[in-house]
Parts: sequence; C-alpha cells; structure tokens
Amino acid sequence: MTKAEFHGVLAQNYKSLRPAALRLTHSADEANDLIQETLLKALRNQEKFNDGTNIKAWLYTIMRNTFITHYHRIIKRTTHIDTSDDFNVIATSQSQIEYNRGEQSVLADEIQKEISALPEMYQYPFMQYFVGYKYQEIAEDMDIPLGTVKNRIHVARKMLKERLEHLNMN
Repeated sequence: MTKAEFHGVLAQNYKSLRPAALRLTHSADEANDLIQETLLKALRNQEKFNDGTNIKAWLYTIMRNTFITHYHRIIKRTTHIDTSDDFNVIATSQSQIEYNRGEQSVLADEIQKEISALPEMYQYPFMQYFVGYKYQEIAEDMDIPLGTVKNRIHVARKMLKERLEHLNMN
C-alpha cells in the first residue's frame, strides 16, 4: 500500500475511533488528543500494518495501548516512594488525599509490616510492580529474565496472601 493510499484509508476510518476514545477518556478534548496521537503513531508505523487486515482493529489497538501508556505515566508521576526503612508507598491524585481512619491505619500498618518481612528478592519486584512498573521494566532494572520477575511477583503475592489471611480485609 502506498503512502497516499494509507493516508486515504486512515482518513476514512479515523472517525470510528471517537466513540471508543470518549469511553476511555470521558472528555472530548482528551479524546481528540488521543485520536490525534493514535493517527500520528499509525503514520509513523505504516510499515507494520499488513495489507488486507482490519485497519480499524489495528487503530483501536494503537489507541488502547497509547491510553494505557499515558495512564501508567500519570500513576508513576503521582506515586511517591519513601525510601526510609519503612518503605512506604504514597499514591496521590489531583484530588485531595483521604485521611486514614483507625481501622484502615491498622490494616495498612499490618500489610506494610508483612511486605517488609518478604525476602528482598521478592519484595523489590513486588513493590516495583505495585507502583506501576511493567514486568519488562523491572526485568531490565534488575538485569534478570522476564520469567523470573513474573515468578517472584507471583510468589510474593502468594506469600502475602498466606500471611494476611488472619486479617479481615473485606
């Protein structure tokens, strides 16, 4: 497919992205930005599109992945890690922070204590994943295989579940 044909196909199909973009963003302006970024990525990656495949599905996939990447960036930007001995994770948002109530504080302290008790080889990848890093990013940071990261996070979850079963966390 030539560049001109590809541009024509994009022009015919970009309007079908709007409903999905609105469902993802809940804002007309953000939906327009998401569509624009999707089309830009599609143009940059024209060679990855296979002729005869569903262009709408390809565009939706690009849009969804773009939205998810943007969401992860926001989470990383609004999550702070206190590197003190307690290793606290503080997630903030643009809205106000909710104040802890007594019971929630006790549960949070108990959970934090159990996370801190995990062996370092499980604790670090678990906390990285918890704050929003992807498996691949953790693997690169730790310089270990991707499968090892997935396994360590799985084992950490399992250990925490067993240790926290005594708490009533409904």
